[in-house]
Amino acid sequence: MEFVTEMRPRPRRGELLIEVQACGVCRTDLHVVEGDLPVHRPHVTPGHEIVGRVVEIGGDTDTEFAVGDSVGVPWLGFTCGMCKYCTSGSENLCKRSEYTGWDHDGGYAEYVVGAADYALALPTGYSAEHLAPLLCAGIIGYRALERAALPKGGRLGIYGFGGSAHLVAQVALD
Repeated sequence: MEFVTEMRPRPRRGELLIEVQACGVCRTDLHVVEGDLPVHRPHVTPGHEIVGRVVEIGGDTDTEFAVGDSVGVPWLGFTCGMCKYCTSGSENLCKRSEYTGWDHDGGYAEYVVGAADYALALPTGYSAEHLAPLLCAGIIGYRALERAALPKGGRLGIYGFGGSAHLVAQVALD
């Protein structure tokens, strides 16, 4: 019996097929691979700091993106959109949330399928390698800095010094 594996996934309605240009390595990816997090999908391809180019849009997908656009795919890949967390801007707490590289194949591949509603438009003038860490560490660090409400010239304490702290320290100095 011969098995044929399709190397290039196909996007469905609401999804984008993205050619991966770079994907950062987050500690969470290592937790998934090493079994420190419970298996959500056996043999999932990790990677959730994805920078790529849209190569196909799933049929009947209403999106602002077009083929050729640069996009980022972060950790959060789906939420219900209806619960109290989703409707209050705290989607990451949704009980039905799904994640790139844990529930769905991630960016350690040539192509990845991502939900159009969770893909992010990326600025021009930066390399894919420089943008990739912003899709997890940058998002986390920036949100933490915003929530800290640091006054101009104020003091900032940072506990730990992973990717998020490294990036937030740079932003805080500006």
